[in-house]
Amino acid sequence: MVSGEQFVAIDIGSNKIKAIIGEWNDRKELRILGVGVADSQGIRKGNILDMEAFKMNLDSALGEAEKMTGEQFSHVCLGLSGIHIDIAGRGAIIPVAGIEVTEEDVNRALDMSQNGLDTMNRTILKVVPESFGLDLESGIKNPVGMSGKKLEVRSHIISIGSNVLANIKKGVLDVGVEIMDIYPNILAVGESTLTKRQKELGVVVVDMGSSSTNVAVYEEGALIYAGVLPIGGEHVTSDLALGLRISIDTAERLKLEYGDLTIREGKSKENDEEIDLSKFSNMDTMGVSRNFMNDIIRARYEEIFHHIVMELKKVGRDGMLPEGIVVTGGAAKMRGLVDLARTYMRLPASIGVPDSVEGVRGTSISDPIYSSVVGNLLLIQKYGTAKRPFKVNFSVGGIFASLKNIFKKIIP
Repeated sequence: MVSGEQFVAIDIGSNKIKAIIGEWNDRKELRILGVGVADSQGIRKGNILDMEAFKMNLDSALGEAEKMTGEQFSHVCLGLSGIHIDIAGRGAIIPVAGIEVTEEDVNRALDMSQNGLDTMNRTILKVVPESFGLDLESGIKNPVGMSGKKLEVRSHIISIGSNVLANIKKGVLDVGVEIMDIYPNILAVGESTLTKRQKELGVVVVDMGSSSTNVAVYEEGALIYAGVLPIGGEHVTSDLALGLRISIDTAERLKLEYGDLTIREGKSKENDEEIDLSKFSNMDTMGVSRNFMNDIIRARYEEIFHHIVMELKKVGRDGMLPEGIVVTGGAAKMRGLVDLARTYMRLPASIGVPDSVEGVRGTSISDPIYSSVVGNLLLIQKYGTAKRPFKVNFSVGGIFASLKNIFKKIIP
């Protein structure tokens, strides 16, 4: 990464579109130059439903960030999430061409790991190996330069619906910018909120978005499992609207202002509070019980944590991660979430914010809603972009990139 070089990362979410412009100094420290946020009115559950609204919102977020820098940008890196993202675990074994393993051998193994994967109407975004094996040795992070006859790889293949991707790319191009690369947010949040030590010891990072929740488990410095749950913050809002018989807009404001997952002892009518809805809406004018409202919210969050537990059981990590659970994303800002996560998951719990980044700590974007877009900037810094060849060195927990069309393989 060249000092002073500027990059734009855009997170296309179902609730907000966020754009951040950053550059790196001589000490490889990130400096944020511009931030833009716009409502995501043309997208639902990661799918574009209104192309014109999407382009207007995207242009608004990017334009707001550009105004802060006084410059216009023509190249961006996208961050995507949603229920159309799929992660499949695959393995492959190949013979080593020479005496030592080369990058070409690793590339062949990664290509082979994609065999048998149903990619009908899907586009592969990233291939993220978990580990390599060489003859009788396993758990190898970097096999290049090692001697052996048989190379084995275990990888996670992240793909997206081709039609969904095509529509997003068309909207971005119509705004007048070119896509340099696309990183799934399920990878980006781990980059911005987790430390190397957490990834080594064992941790699960949960990105709670509007329409979906990303779950990524790390151990021994590598991604060992990832999955997407079709449930998020908008489901909490819908539950409130149905349970209290109020509008969606009123339910959203009620959730943000009065929502609390804290379980209080001795809950009774005397300890309850009646919330007057007339200050939120001219249509919804009755009063509602705060305790009842929070019971509805808590039930949905407990369901989300239940599904996360089920995901962890798939890899035998339920209650078995020393660094616990790190929750980030817009829906992670609910009061009392850490205590509920700690109790339900039986793990240490914390809220993930990108404040480990020097240029972000103490600023307005040191916030869970910016974890994914800041993570995308960090991924650009470390691994470059697919449309710009670059040289990367191997390291434990690091990545080297191999270009294939405009997408990269990501190798820990």
